[in-house]
Amino acid sequence: MKTVILSGGFGTRIRDVADDIPKPMIPIGGLPILWHIMKYYAAWGHKEFVLCLGYKGHAVKDFFLNYEAYTNDFTLVLGSPQPPRFRDVHPDSGWEITLADTGLRTMTGSRVSKIRQYVSDDRDFFLTYGDGVGDVDLRALEQYHRSHGKIFTVTGVHPPGRFGELSYDAERRVTGFNEKPQVSGGRISAGFFACRRELFDYLPEGDDVVLEQDPMRQLVRDGELMVFEHDGFWHPMDTYRDYAYLNELHDRGEAPWVRW
Repeated sequence: MKTVILSGGFGTRIRDVADDIPKPMIPIGGLPILWHIMKYYAAWGHKEFVLCLGYKGHAVKDFFLNYEAYTNDFTLVLGSPQPPRFRDVHPDSGWEITLADTGLRTMTGSRVSKIRQYVSDDRDFFLTYGDGVGDVDLRALEQYHRSHGKIFTVTGVHPPGRFGELSYDAERRVTGFNEKPQVSGGRISAGFFACRRELFDYLPEGDDVVLEQDPMRQLVRDGELMVFEHDGFWHPMDTYRDYAYLNELHDRGEAPWVRW
């Protein structure tokens, strides 16, 4: 399954960490959180990615165009026409990455709609945000998604904060989705979605379609949104406190998402 990653947001709540790079490029242990997310999916065998770029997307493009130099030791001879000689065989060799400019101010649903051509030949694909890490069992998520036959599966977690709260019945069919709840409840959406290509039928044209609003609510009304329960680790990169916490976990060698 291909993995689509929403990588175009402004990240206004974390500007105290970095003003000159997009949010998915904010580092954990010296490498972008986006890289950590991709490494996690690759560790489960999913190495085809579609990145939905927006704000300062050139920084993401630059990172991957110069990936070997950024992540490897190399030797070069100044003035020589010979290319640099990289010292190590990269464990990330074989990743296929499509970097798609989906617009500066495009909303999440519209960003997904704009990359339809890159995934529509596949029956199913993963979808996630470029600013959160976790130790979700992707094999179990994929199996559960394929087993129920519905269009959209959302990973539900117990939150460190309140966002995108889910309510669902005994069969784990989602019955309500509240993007920004005002009261505490059960699980929230952590991203780590699995989708059927029929999702694109729920995404009208335009740049203002917010995936977490009308499309998800219509999926709920149609009985097409299911929840995959995850009781392990998940944490977003929303604030400086999150940035410090995730880097501390990584520096201590206790990052639950690091499987490589």
